[in-house]
Amino acid sequence: MQRHVIRTRPRPLPALAPRGRRGNTALACALILAGTLTACSGTSTASDAKVVTVYSADGLKGEKGDGWYDQVFKEFRKKTGIRVEYVEGGSGEVVQRAVRERSHTQADVLITLPPFIQQADAKGLLQKYRPAGSEHVASGDKAADGTWTSVVNNYFGFVYDKKELGKAPATWDELLGSRYRNKIQYSTPGVAGDGTAVVVKAMHDFGSKKAAMEYLRKLQTNNVGPAASTGKLAPKVDKGELLVANGDVQMNHAQAKTMPNLGIWFPAKAGKKPTTMALPYAAGLVKSAPHSASAKKLLDFMLAKQAQEQVSSVGGGYAAREDVKATDPDATALAKLLKGVDIFTPDWNAISTDLTSYIDDWKSATGS
Repeated sequence: MQRHVIRTRPRPLPALAPRGRRGNTALACALILAGTLTACSGTSTASDAKVVTVYSADGLKGEKGDGWYDQVFKEFRKKTGIRVEYVEGGSGEVVQRAVRERSHTQADVLITLPPFIQQADAKGLLQKYRPAGSEHVASGDKAADGTWTSVVNNYFGFVYDKKELGKAPATWDELLGSRYRNKIQYSTPGVAGDGTAVVVKAMHDFGSKKAAMEYLRKLQTNNVGPAASTGKLAPKVDKGELLVANGDVQMNHAQAKTMPNLGIWFPAKAGKKPTTMALPYAAGLVKSAPHSASAKKLLDFMLAKQAQEQVSSVGGGYAAREDVKATDPDATALAKLLKGVDIFTPDWNAISTDLTSYIDDWKSATGS
């Protein structure tokens, strides 16, 4: 698969908005920007060495306690006696929270998506630590200086209603047709990470920011409006309320197990191959972490072969380690999804600094 790079001019680092994916879940914990921090395993003190606090973007904890995090955290405690206190929010939320707590650090491990992991690194929130097994993670999926390492790989995508459409649309242009009037929705760029990825992918596929914004202006005729949470769109597609929405492969593959009408696809520019980009869950050791030793053990555990071999079958994602070749049915299905799809690599550092201008241009183009 070919790889391409989007490069942009550097600008001052903006404050980024929350990612927004699944919305509220019964078992997941919420991170509230107003100041309430809720952890899933009770309370702890810095003197408690048998605990580690994880701030994470949502998507890897199961709504029924059956996600990859649920499995890994349970096995980690069984092996080490260390419990995990889990705090969940949007990709931008968890970074912003860590920034506000810099003088009294609460988090030990920060897990979020690009460009938010790059933002956390740029803000000095992370300290260098290369987990055992990170030598098997591709260079593009970890920081060169060791401040963060991907623990689960994932890819941006779209979903469609298999029952109503029969087959997935092939191109971006098809979405401009009258059949899709008030039947398309994508999560809000600058608020949701997957919504931000819509803009990044459009810029890549159409060759420039100007061309991408012109297309998104046209698409607005069929778009039903903004959505703060990407995860809430898939159920609408499954029920036929929408025909097409944005998402990501890991989340949507897991949702499709209980949503029979949900199909995953990747838009292409007319005459070109479909494309996507990696959106990995990247983990870093927080600077001045109150439970640094426990945090290092957890990062090692998440990248151990046993945990990585469960990424596809339990989490619906892709192993971060290149030497882990899962062969379970989910891994086979996930590999098939990417067959014939070009994977491009954005310059996430540049995108994180220019994101404010992209969002401003998107708002202007769409009247949002």
